[in-house]
Amino acid sequence: MAQSPAALLTDRFARTISYLRLSVIDRCDLRCTYCMPERQSFLPKAEVLTLEELYSLSRGFMARGVRKIRLTGGEPLVRRDMVDLVRALGRHIGTDLDELTLTTNGTHLAAHAEALAAAGVRRINVSLDTLDPARFARITRRDALGSVLEGIAAAQAVGIAVKINTVALKDENGDELPDIISWAHAQGHEITLIEVMPLGSVDGDRYDQFLPLFAVGTQLEQRWTLTPETHRSGGPAHYVRVAQTGGRLGFITPLTNNFCAGCNRVRVTATGQLFACLGGREQVDLRAALRGANPEAALNAALNEAMRIKPEKHHFAISSPGAEPALARHMSMTGG
Repeated sequence: MAQSPAALLTDRFARTISYLRLSVIDRCDLRCTYCMPERQSFLPKAEVLTLEELYSLSRGFMARGVRKIRLTGGEPLVRRDMVDLVRALGRHIGTDLDELTLTTNGTHLAAHAEALAAAGVRRINVSLDTLDPARFARITRRDALGSVLEGIAAAQAVGIAVKINTVALKDENGDELPDIISWAHAQGHEITLIEVMPLGSVDGDRYDQFLPLFAVGTQLEQRWTLTPETHRSGGPAHYVRVAQTGGRLGFITPLTNNFCAGCNRVRVTATGQLFACLGGREQVDLRAALRGANPEAALNAALNEAMRIKPEKHHFAISSPGAEPALARHMSMTGG
């Protein structure tokens, strides 16, 4: 489908939005300590968009020039009809879409890897913060490391490229980061380190969890030769090549190095709320548009409004012990 330049989603700062991160469910089978409390409340299923609505919403974004869709959660693979959505969207790869991908914790990946590959998924992100079973159980509050590693292997076996996402946690996995990087590169995976983000209340204090990645980078440079790369994946990471491992290493630094100038994405929750910025409160109700009398016109009007209110940058900070999160909503609402 050819796109008219006038139809492209462009915000007030001349940034063209070509990347949609679409949450298909807010539920997750893990309870990562930096992401949510142990007793997390999730949405009633009746509030979540149907498969047909998720597809229609995606088609609306494609019509406005979005070329990449990342399906997220919560944990997207706990949704029963998730693979049906992947199949439906996968038919647009090569015409309306350049790429369809997803971010997963990997616990259900082994069961779905073959179907994802058959639907056109060629690259996924898997969240993995440790290779130590006891530490994994402590961070995620679940004993599931074996399932995650099995899922990664299954994805690789069917030709899906896996990028590992690792949240740097000061007193939990900071000492293990070089080993995780070495393991990922030895397995043929790229890996990206991410600073913890102050979204939603958790049982601990994120000030105690926060590990600035400039400090991690300095430590890694004492061990390895890191050469900056111009590679961009469509997200906010900047990359280096590790000479000793031969692998690519990314850094996502929302707190120590704001990455908003080149933002090309918006996020939509499983209830159809578009958040123009991960770190902002600006939102537009797309579910109301989809369920109105003239869905196409209402959706286009809502997307135009989202471009009008999209802020120039976020204002994430973890400045002191006991500070309230920057936003009340948890990452599981808008996806990683």
